Amino acid sequence: QVQVVESGGGLVQAGGSLRLSCTASGLTFHTYHMGWFRQAPGREREGVSCISSYSGSRITYADSVKGRFTISRDNAKNTLYLQMNGLKPEDTATYYCAAARGGWCSRSNEDNYWGQGTQVTVSS
Repeated sequence: QVQVVESGGGLVQAGGSLRLSCTASGLTFHTYHMGWFRQAPGREREGVSCISSYSGSRITYADSVKGRFTISRDNAKNTLYLQMNGLKPEDTATYYCAAARGGWCSRSNEDNYWGQGTQVTVSS
């Protein structure tokens, strides 16, 4: 049984930092592309950042987070990270970790194993 569990969310002031972690079990972690997505109230889920399987040599970021967020993975620990610096109120959302069952950085429910989400709130 696949389990994906996020942690590290919280309340932070604008300009602050948070590091999200995601641990996946029940799958061969290093063989999966992984990604972070977020969803704010009343808005569609959007891709934040994705990283390729194995060495993670391919990385993509949403334009809105480029230069502020950094994705990384530790295959030995079956863990994905998202370092978020320079947080802005518009980054407020529930952040989800996903292990791709198919494709690259897909927002589709069917294409991923999803975590339950962790809330990030940035105050102005």
